[in-house]
Formats: sequence, structure tokens, C-alpha cells
Amino acid sequence: MQKKMESKSLKHPILALLPIIVFLILYLVSSVISGDFYKMPVPVSFLVASVIALGMNTKRKFKDRTETYLKGMGNSGIMMMCLIFILAGVFANLAKTMGAVDATVTIGIHLLPPNVLIAGIFIIGCFISLSVGTSLGTVVALTPVSMGIAEQTGISVALALGAVIGGAMFGDNLSFISDTTIAAARTQGCKMRDKFRVNFIIVLPAAIITFIIYLFLNPQQTVPIVNHDIEYQWLKVMPYLFVLAAALAGMNVFMVLVFGSVLAMIIGLSIGSFDAWGMVNSIGNGMDGMSEIIIISILVGGMVEIIRYNGGIDYIIRLIGKNTRSKRGAELSLALLTSIVNVFTANNTITILMVGPLAKDISAEYGIKARRSASILDTFSCFMQGLLPYGAQILAVIGLAGASISPFEIMQYLFYPYLMGLISILAILFGFPKLKD
Repeated sequence: MQKKMESKSLKHPILALLPIIVFLILYLVSSVISGDFYKMPVPVSFLVASVIALGMNTKRKFKDRTETYLKGMGNSGIMMMCLIFILAGVFANLAKTMGAVDATVTIGIHLLPPNVLIAGIFIIGCFISLSVGTSLGTVVALTPVSMGIAEQTGISVALALGAVIGGAMFGDNLSFISDTTIAAARTQGCKMRDKFRVNFIIVLPAAIITFIIYLFLNPQQTVPIVNHDIEYQWLKVMPYLFVLAAALAGMNVFMVLVFGSVLAMIIGLSIGSFDAWGMVNSIGNGMDGMSEIIIISILVGGMVEIIRYNGGIDYIIRLIGKNTRSKRGAELSLALLTSIVNVFTANNTITILMVGPLAKDISAEYGIKARRSASILDTFSCFMQGLLPYGAQILAVIGLAGASISPFEIMQYLFYPYLMGLISILAILFGFPKLKD
């Protein structure tokens, strides 16, 4: 069977990687020409790459190539991931609509003493992103608050915005409903709780050091920035707390998201955040918000299956194997590959979806545990994404801030992404954390 499979592979397996190269060139060139890295719709780029994939290996009948592509699209892992994306979108939008994000910001800012405002913004950003599972959602929620703090206290705007992005990337890398966590865990075939355990041990030191740095950079302030009559809205935060607690307790991810969504519905209806139709519309909008990433996941699944059949995955494994002598070397190769692809795509979720199938094969070849490879994919994609001056996070912050500030001014204060990358490299070099199965 293996011999038969090889006979149907391309004569030069490196050509099997052409669809990925076409995607990167198409996406990057169009972005450079337009001056906007989000001008070219990502699904369109992957659709073109998929057409290229289907047009290759003409010694096979087109019907057979199509069957291979459809097999990849309908892979149970891909379908599972899409279903989780849908449920995560529903929960996140319900919680946001009923006021959970605003309540979290309000409570956090109200409780913070003035001398820890910037460090406090970082911590609030960590909690919000961990709860909502999106760095962009966190940026949207916290940027206006951080700008108000900067204006009223005289703190550097770049410093305040750097704290926002740092906190946003913390949860993007860890949250159980983050698309990066879902993609990393599903492509590597591990439980999200196991991947979380590895990631948390790696990034916690980076978060603590970042918090301390912001404390020292933030001078003592005495200017009040909030009205002390603000009502505590702890009830609105309950869905987030439930999801975090239930996921950490090991509850099935589907049950976590379903129960979390039901809790958000009950609270939202009881406090009047929305009526029945408003709730239904919120659910629909949450599903719509995940449509692009679902389409991308399906297209990538089909494209990668064609590449695998044509020998591209085996070629890369052999290529890495020539310069890899150990499991540690394979892990470093995964980290480098993930970082490079993210530079070109400027999207950490897409990066994980592209590199994920290859990472799983390399991990099997060198005995890397699934939770370990999932952690590498997520940490290094988020590390690179948080630093890109043309990344969505920095561009969104600049757009929302309404201030004349360049990405490079903010980048000097992005301590968390820098430290996360550094500690992740050290984790590979020294082989920690060492967790029991």
C-alpha cells in the first residue's frame, strides 16, 4: 500500500508545497501593494491555493483528486473544531451583549488603586482575554479605558496601549474558547486542558515579570479616574467565571460552552440586557462572527490533505530530519516554522491551521507529546502576532486610540510578548515543564 501511495506522489515532492507558497505570495504581495494586510480576504487566498492544489498531480483523475480534497475537508477533527468555533462564538457574543465585558472593565478599574493603573490594565486585559477568548475583543474593550487613564494621569499613551496588547495576548494564548487554543489542541489531538497546563506554566512567569515591570514604569498617581458610585455588576461576570472554572475542572468543552451560553441567556434576560429576540439575534451574530474562520478551516483541511497525498508533508519531515538530531531540535524547528509562517500571514489562528497538520506528523516522528506541540504552536504564533507592527492587534489599538502614534512607539512597551517568546525558547532548550501523564 505504501509503495502504491508513493507511486502516485509527485516526482519532486517539494512541488506539493506549491499551494502554500501560492497562498503566502498572494496574501503578502497583495497586502504590500495595497498597504493593508487585511485588504485581501483570507478565504479568497485559500480558495485560490486550493484550486492550485486540485490542479496538481495530473496523472490522477480529477475525480480522485477531488475525493482526496473532500476527505480532508470532512475530516472529523476539522468538523469537531468547526463545531467548537460555533459554540465559542455563541457564548462570547451572548456574554458581550449582556454586558459581561463592560462589567469586567468597570469592576477592575474601580477596584484598582491609582498607583497600579498600568499594571492593573494589564491584569484586567489578561482576565478579559482569558474570558472572551479573543485579543481583538479585549483591545476594543480596554483601549478607550487606557486612553482615558493616560489623559487623566499623564502616563505615556504608548505605555498604556502596550499594557492593553500584552494583556490581550495573554488570554488569546490560553483561553479555552480562543480560536488559537481550539485550533492548536484539535490539530494536535490533545485535550485543551492538557495544552492549557503546559502553556500556563510557561507564560505565567512572563505575565508576573511583565506586571512587575509595569509597576516600576508607572509612577505614583493620585488622580481619580472613575466615579466611586459605579455599581458593581458581579452577576454579569458569572458566565466567564463559570467557563473558566468548568474548563479547568475537566468538563467536556461542548458542555462548558453550552452551559456557559445558557447561563449568559438567563442572566441577560433576567437583568434586561436583551429580550427573547435580542437573545436570538445575539446567538446568530455570534455564529456569523465565526463563519470566516470555519470556512478557512475547511479549505485548509482539504488543501493540506492534497499536499499530504502528493508527498509534501513527508518531504518537510525529511528536510527537517536532515538537520534535526533530537526531539529538542524538532521542537525548535516547529517554533521557527510557526513564527515564520505567522510573519507572512499576520494571523495566529491561520498559522496554526496551516502548520498544525505538519506539526502533528513531525511530533509523531520525534516523540513529541501532543500537548507539547500544541503549546509550541500557540505560544510562538501568539508571540509573533503580538509583535507585528502590521498585526491586527497593534493596528486596532492605533485606530481606536485616535492618537498620532506609530506601531514602533508601542512595540517598545510590549514586554509580555517579548518575555513569552524568550521563556518559550528556554522551555524548549531546558525541557520544561515536565508534567506527568
